[in-house]
Amino acid sequence: MGLFILLVVLAVIAVIWAIVIYNQLVRNRNLVEEGWSGVEVQLKRRANLIPNLIEAVKGYMTHEKGVLTKVTELRSKSMAVQEIAKKGELENALSRSLANLFAVAENYPDLKANQNFLDLQKQLAEIEDQIQMARRYYNGTVRNLNIKIESFPSNLVAKKYNFVKAEFFDMDEAEKAVPKVKF
Repeated sequence: MGLFILLVVLAVIAVIWAIVIYNQLVRNRNLVEEGWSGVEVQLKRRANLIPNLIEAVKGYMTHEKGVLTKVTELRSKSMAVQEIAKKGELENALSRSLANLFAVAENYPDLKANQNFLDLQKQLAEIEDQIQMARRYYNGTVRNLNIKIESFPSNLVAKKYNFVKAEFFDMDEAEKAVPKVKF
C-alpha cells in the first residue's frame, strides 16, 4: 500500500511538473508573438512615413531618381514578406537606402532647409529608435523561448507538444560593424 501511494504521489508530481513547463513554454511563445507584433508596428510606421518622405524629396532631387526608386521598391518588398529572416534582410537594405537618401539630400540646401523634410527626417529617426527597441525586446523573448525549448528537462515537454525555436530578427553585417572614425 505504501509503494502504491508513493507511485501516485510521484505521478502527480510529474503531471504538475509537465503542466508548469508547458505553461511556461506557452507564455514564452506568446511573448515572442507579442514582441514580433511590436516590431511589425514600428516597421509599418516607417513604411507609412516613406511615401511622405519621397514626395517631399521628389521635387528637389530630379537627378537622383534611382535612390527614390530603390527606397520605394524595398518598402514594397518588405511589406509583402512574412518570413522573419527575409524581412530582416529587406528592412536592413531599406535602412541603408534611407541613409543613402539622406546623404544625397545633403547636396540640396533648399531641401535641407525645408521644414516638412526636416520634420519627416526627425520622425524617421524616432521610428528607427523604436524599431531598435522593439527588435531588442523581440530578440530577448526569442532567446528565452529558445533556451526553454533546448534546456533539459523542459525540452522533453517542448518536443512532445511541438514547440519550435523562433527566429531572431538579426542585424546585417553592415549594421554590426563598428564604424571607422578618421580624423
